[in-house]
Amino acid sequence: MPAPFHSVSINPDPGKGELVVLFSGHAQTAPLHKVGPQVLDYYLVHYVLSGEGTFSCLGREYRVGRGGSFFIFPGELVSYVSDEQNPWLYRWIGFKGNDAERLLAQLGISAHTPVIEAGDFRRVRTLYGAIERTLRMAPAGCDLTAGGYMRLLLGEYARERIPHPEDRKEGSKGIQQQVEQAIRWLTLQYSQPISIESMSQTLGYHRTHLSKMFKQYTGMSPMAFLLKIRMERAKILLHEDLTIEQIASSVGFSDPLYFSKQFKKWHGCSPSEYRLSLQGKERFDCSQ
Repeated sequence: MPAPFHSVSINPDPGKGELVVLFSGHAQTAPLHKVGPQVLDYYLVHYVLSGEGTFSCLGREYRVGRGGSFFIFPGELVSYVSDEQNPWLYRWIGFKGNDAERLLAQLGISAHTPVIEAGDFRRVRTLYGAIERTLRMAPAGCDLTAGGYMRLLLGEYARERIPHPEDRKEGSKGIQQQVEQAIRWLTLQYSQPISIESMSQTLGYHRTHLSKMFKQYTGMSPMAFLLKIRMERAKILLHEDLTIEQIASSVGFSDPLYFSKQFKKWHGCSPSEYRLSLQGKERFDCSQ
């Protein structure tokens, strides 16, 4: 049986953000090594590399072995003990953050469901090690680096907890999620050259399927929706000290003249006329 050991590294300068790593460590526990009952004021997750043990929370006991993780939430009374014959070798991370609870909830992790299995054992183990190593070496920016690794780690847990879009059922909820994904893509990429073909290929849908479901849920085609985004953004940019050419380029038009024609068709006046109306020099009916 391996000899027990314990190692921990502390974040020398923890920030106050959405997700902050406080410390990280690893240990080979002794047989029947017990922690608690105790209550913590931060989040703590253990990842089992080998061995077995029991985790207790909210009156329930969970048997956790290799590849399993158990999460401890602030304010919850918990205890855990290693197996007598095959004690735990595990890594752990203590963390906090004003977005920590929401991020864990997205993965279906709560005080009522605190134990999960990780998918890629080698990848998860590497990320736990990277966080502890970063805190031990404490390079400049180690708080940001450790926080970045922590998000990657939660991403690995998400692989097991959140279905891939292609694995979701093609029901109304699945279609709605696909449309929302397309809307987010258009909202973020409107300044780039976009075609229904390029968007369909990027999102992994057939163009006919994408167009049909998009119009079904928005009442508009994807390209009409894109034009709406561009025209509304152009209207906002006309309040700034930018040329018409600069605004056109900012909303995805390489030809300022074509942009002006589209703007007039959409808003009922040209970009220059709209800008003059803002200055009070002339009044135009630019309502949609």
